[in-house]
Amino acid sequence: MSKPLPYSMKDLHYDNAKFRHRSLFKVISQSLFTSNLKRDCTSCSTGKFLLVLLIFGLVYLMLTHTRPARSLSNELAEGVITTEELKVIDNSSRFRRFWRKPPRLPPRFSPDEKGGNSSSIREPKKINAGSEWIDRQHSVKEAFIHAWSGYKKYAMGYDELMPLSQHGIDGLGGLGATVVDALDTAMIMGADDIVSEAGSWIETHLLDRISQKGQVNLFETTIRVLGGLLSAYHLSGGEQGMNPTTKGPRPIVYLEIAKKLADCLLSAFTASPTPIPFSDVVLRDSSAHPAPDGLSSTSEVSTLQLEFNYLSSVSGDPKYGMEAMKVLEHFRTLPKVEGLVPIYISPHSGDFSGENIRLGSRGDSYYEYLIKVWLQQRTSNESNLTYLYDMYEEAMKGVRHLLVRKSIPNGLVFVGELPNGLTGSFSPKMDHLVCFLPGTLALGATKGVTKEKAMKENLLTFEDLENLKLAEDLAKTCFEMYSVTSTGLSPEIAYFHTEGYYEGGLDGGNKSSKYLNDIIIKHADRHNLLRPETVESLFTLYRITEDPKYQEWGWQIFEAFEKYTKVDSGGYTSLDDVTTLPPHRRDKMETFFLGETLKYLYLLFGDSSVIPLDKFVFNTEAHPLPIKGTV
Repeated sequence: MSKPLPYSMKDLHYDNAKFRHRSLFKVISQSLFTSNLKRDCTSCSTGKFLLVLLIFGLVYLMLTHTRPARSLSNELAEGVITTEELKVIDNSSRFRRFWRKPPRLPPRFSPDEKGGNSSSIREPKKINAGSEWIDRQHSVKEAFIHAWSGYKKYAMGYDELMPLSQHGIDGLGGLGATVVDALDTAMIMGADDIVSEAGSWIETHLLDRISQKGQVNLFETTIRVLGGLLSAYHLSGGEQGMNPTTKGPRPIVYLEIAKKLADCLLSAFTASPTPIPFSDVVLRDSSAHPAPDGLSSTSEVSTLQLEFNYLSSVSGDPKYGMEAMKVLEHFRTLPKVEGLVPIYISPHSGDFSGENIRLGSRGDSYYEYLIKVWLQQRTSNESNLTYLYDMYEEAMKGVRHLLVRKSIPNGLVFVGELPNGLTGSFSPKMDHLVCFLPGTLALGATKGVTKEKAMKENLLTFEDLENLKLAEDLAKTCFEMYSVTSTGLSPEIAYFHTEGYYEGGLDGGNKSSKYLNDIIIKHADRHNLLRPETVESLFTLYRITEDPKYQEWGWQIFEAFEKYTKVDSGGYTSLDDVTTLPPHRRDKMETFFLGETLKYLYLLFGDSSVIPLDKFVFNTEAHPLPIKGTV
């Protein structure tokens, strides 16, 4: 059984030391000089001649011996070799090529890539951007059109669709959140009819809604509505953006509405006695109020900066970015636990509240925006945001040291929680929301370029390689949270079997899964909300590693959505229990299914030149915003 220890540098070096190759020189010389052969050979002239000949042969072998066919970047990432050793190997390889050309060897795959008999992961196939993936991308577009058709038919103008009962509800303040969330997805897919319908509704109705509506959540409104408007502004040709011939209103329409909305939302900042904004805003009178318990979520107040920064950039008014950035500047001054922070903060005192540390709900996107805001601004001449990158690096070290464990019996890497802080016990609980982390880790490692390019240009530090390795391990775990269930869809929350925790009879229902006993799914956590986090990370990792297994995993997830969540009359629905067949359906289509889940799947199956990761950052609702100075 695996030890429930943190995934640390110590463990990494220990594990891989077992597989470190001994050099050929050491193998032969140890045998030679610890046996009687030395005495026997050197006792006669013939023996001396043979010894000289043997030494010459050893020197020749040392000069011509090639390393096993194993990726040096992998060995560097796993701690088998150091950066200094890599340089020596590179120099010696040039010298060896003078003597002979090394033989071509077949590629060697890890056990995961080979796919054992009991593995639930399909063996990846090298598939180029041919007709099969074009067809799969088209299937995602058709799913988007079907989702929109149900919304348009039964809920146009409402925030969300109830696809089974066929009506709309306003659960996000009544700003037509699905319309705005879906708009840039339609633009990226080239779904011109939907772009025209959504754009026309926004132009006709959204300003009136902003003037008349009541209370909205600052965070949800910023990431969905403000982020959606700003992305639509750029993608429709604003600021010489991508596609000035797109259907719908002129880009300036989206920008003017975004400014009106942001002016109302600013009251959350200006009404607070500290740099931490209140959580709620009443739009019709631009007043702001704290949540009933007086606290704001850490993730919510620190996940506003991409949007407000970009609005300042394109509007020429610095007030939006200045207010939002005060939050992160304040976070810089607060005490942390190895870079990790509690999930609540008080706008009255400006201090954290409680000790609960997790990367799930109320904590997640704080860590995401540390690296993304730095990426968004790093090419700017006036940017002085290196503190954000430093905070991100420290936090990821803290994650690896304090929160990462491996399950038993099969060693899935997961991220747990510290509900009572550093002095309390560890909880092997992982929200599906945590599956944003693999993509964030990969993005932070290569800064959006491919791993191959980053390695060639010597852009990756050892810390980057550690994070990239953890990203791939966690992505596998997130995928297994899907494939371990009867429906092939993930629960909202999973627990992991460790030496200190196990509950029998709470498996995912897929009895053929290798990881059936690693993942525990409690009855209250078995619902699926059509969430995007796993496919988001698959998209990012595919773009960065170019490994087609991430496309294959994404396709399996999409097929499960099609099979169990599609509603014939239009739209898709969340599920009550992913472990039983047929699953009971919950009657709700979240806006992020159109804004995030289907967008990431579409991009996963398409050309990597569309919305490239070194030129765009996606906000936490998957709305792409251009990196300053690159587009």
